[in-house]
Amino acid sequence: MSIPRRALIVIDVQQQYFSGPLEIQYPAHQESLPMITKAVDAATAAGIPVAVIQHSAGVGAPVFAPGTPEFELHPEIESRRTGEWKSVVKQYGSVYAGTDVADWLRKNDVDTVTLVGYMTNNCVLASAVEAESLGFSTEVLSDATGAINLANDAGFADARTVHTTLLTLLNSNWAAVADTDTWTSALAANRALKGSDLGSSAVAGAELVPQA
Repeated sequence: MSIPRRALIVIDVQQQYFSGPLEIQYPAHQESLPMITKAVDAATAAGIPVAVIQHSAGVGAPVFAPGTPEFELHPEIESRRTGEWKSVVKQYGSVYAGTDVADWLRKNDVDTVTLVGYMTNNCVLASAVEAESLGFSTEVLSDATGAINLANDAGFADARTVHTTLLTLLNSNWAAVADTDTWTSALAANRALKGSDLGSSAVAGAELVPQA
């Protein structure tokens, strides 16, 4: 297995997600934020590229409006930001859509992108899926991401169900999913994370369902 050439992408760790209807529920931000900062500190120590992303819904929007306190990065991330980080403001779910993030990764000879931040059910999911067509391998840190409760005309899913279901989905095809401690060990050892695949996940899933 080749040595991964990694970059860490910190997605939307903005104040919008720490209170109100979009407050991260699972893992709770009190738990996930320390894991995000741990990943950032490990990436900095290892000298791998770091990009920090902020989502904008436009000036005057009800959420993610530039110029409002909610748009700003959480202080734990802002205090770690350096001039070497790539800073990006995006308008879509995926970090790649409408940005130069893919070009930046290629210029830095990156082939493996590690995603942390918010939300599992939106920007993490969209970024991991789009990366496939761009030729990047993706890693998602399960305890350094988070989801919210969702309800609409299609149904209801609590944040834990949303988070664990989507990470299982991603690990079956689009990403290697692991916790932050496992990732930091792999980073130190220059080792790739091992994900699953659709076939193996399907077989394992079938074995867990009682046959009629």
